[in-house]
Amino acid sequence: MNGGHPPAGSGVMASRSSPHGGGGGGVGGVTASELRDARRQPPASFRIRTEGGEELALSRLLRVLPGKRLVGEGRRGGERVLVKLFVARESRRHWERERSGIAALMGAGIPTPPLLAAGPLESGGHYLLTPYLDEATTLAGTRDDGERADPMLLAAIRLVGRMHGRGLVQTDLHLGNFLRRGDELYMIDGDGIVNCLVGQDIDERAIRRNLALFLAQLPVSLEDRHAELIAAYREANPDACFDDADLEADKVLIRDRRLGLILKKCVRDCTLFRIDRRVDRFTAVARSEADWLAPILADPDAWMARGAPLKAGNTSTVVRVELEGRAVVIKRYNIKGAGHAVSRFWRPSRAWHSWREGHRLAALGIPTPTPLALIESRLGPLRGKAWLITEYVEGPDLLRALVPPGRGQTVRRGTAGTVANLAKPGGGAHQPWRHEGHQPDLAGWKGNAY
Repeated sequence: MNGGHPPAGSGVMASRSSPHGGGGGGVGGVTASELRDARRQPPASFRIRTEGGEELALSRLLRVLPGKRLVGEGRRGGERVLVKLFVARESRRHWERERSGIAALMGAGIPTPPLLAAGPLESGGHYLLTPYLDEATTLAGTRDDGERADPMLLAAIRLVGRMHGRGLVQTDLHLGNFLRRGDELYMIDGDGIVNCLVGQDIDERAIRRNLALFLAQLPVSLEDRHAELIAAYREANPDACFDDADLEADKVLIRDRRLGLILKKCVRDCTLFRIDRRVDRFTAVARSEADWLAPILADPDAWMARGAPLKAGNTSTVVRVELEGRAVVIKRYNIKGAGHAVSRFWRPSRAWHSWREGHRLAALGIPTPTPLALIESRLGPLRGKAWLITEYVEGPDLLRALVPPGRGQTVRRGTAGTVANLAKPGGGAHQPWRHEGHQPDLAGWKGNAY
C-alpha cells in the first residue's frame, strides 16, 4: 500500500468507482460520531478538528474498520502525515495502546514511523499522526523467487528476533505489518505490541508462539525457507531457547486455525466480503468488487449468453465475459434433472466448495484465479444451480502446454512446485486432479491451480 502503513489485507473495501468507500465527494467538516455512523461508507475526503482546534484534512483513505477506526493520508497545516482516527465510543483504549506500542518499539530500537502528535478529537474520539512515507509498500505478497529467501524477508524476521529479545511481541504479526521504503524496513501497528516479560525474564512460550504466528502466515511456497528464516531469527535473538519441534507444532496449529477462520469469513458479511441472503438466493462477493460486478450478479445467465464459451457440459458450463474492459470467468454448476436436483437440495453446491477452496489456495499462497463471487439459487434451505465468478487468467491448460517443443522442463518444474505446495501441511488435496485444472504461465512459470 503505497505511502501509508496500515496492515495489508484490511484496506478500504469499496466500489471501484470510489476507492475510498465513497460518501460525499467534497472536503467538508465531520465529527467522530458521523464517521462512526457512516460505517463502510465514510466520505472520500474530509476535515476533522482536534480538541485543541487544529484541523486535520484527509485526502485519501487507506483503511476503514467500520465504526471503529480510519487510516488515511492527510495534512496538518502544511505537513503531509498519516492520520489514524479512533472513532468508536470506547476508542481511548485502542488509541492508548497504539501510542504505547509505538513508544515501546522506539524504546527497543525497532524501526517504526515515529509519533508526531496524538490527542482527543473535538467531538469525541482520538487521533494519532505519524510521518507519511512516500513510495512505501508492505511486504505482503512476498514469494519464493530464487534459491535463497528474499533479503527483506530475512530482514523482517531479524527484526522479529530483535523485538523478542527486548521482551516485546506483536499480536498481529504478519508481512503486512512490515513497511519497506527503499532499503529501510519498518515495523508498524503499535496497537498489537505487548510486553512479554515475566518479572525480569522473557516468556519463551510467548515468543515461540509469536514466531509461529509469523511463519504460519507465510505462503506455503516459502515452507522450504523456514529453516533459513529460523536461523536468521536466532542470529538476531541468540538467547531464544525454545525447541524447533514445539515451534513447528505451534505453526501447524495456528495455520489450521487461521485457514478455518478464512473459510468462515468468505461466506460471512465482513470487511472483505459482502453477503446477500434472500429466500431465493445467496450471494457472496469480494467487497472491493461488489459494485463493479453488480450487473453480472443481477443476471449471470444473461451475461453468459453473450460471452465466449470455454466449456459446455452437462454438469457445468464455463464462459468468459468482459465487463468494462476486464475479463472474468463465470462457471455455472448445472442441475441435470429432477433426480440430480433432489440429490443436491440439502448439500452446499459445488460452487460453494470451489469458492471456499479458492480462498484456501489464495491464503496458502498457491496461485489460483482470484475468486470474485458466488451465487446460489435457493428456495429457503433448498439449493439449486449455482455460479462461481473468478478472474480470467490467460493461457493454455497443462495438456496443451506440454505440446510446445522445448518447454517440457519448464512446465514440469512448475507443475512439481504446485503439486508440492498442495501436499504441504495445510495445502489440501485437489479433487479431481486433471490437466484442465492446471494452467501454467509460460512467460515465467507461475502455475494456476483451479
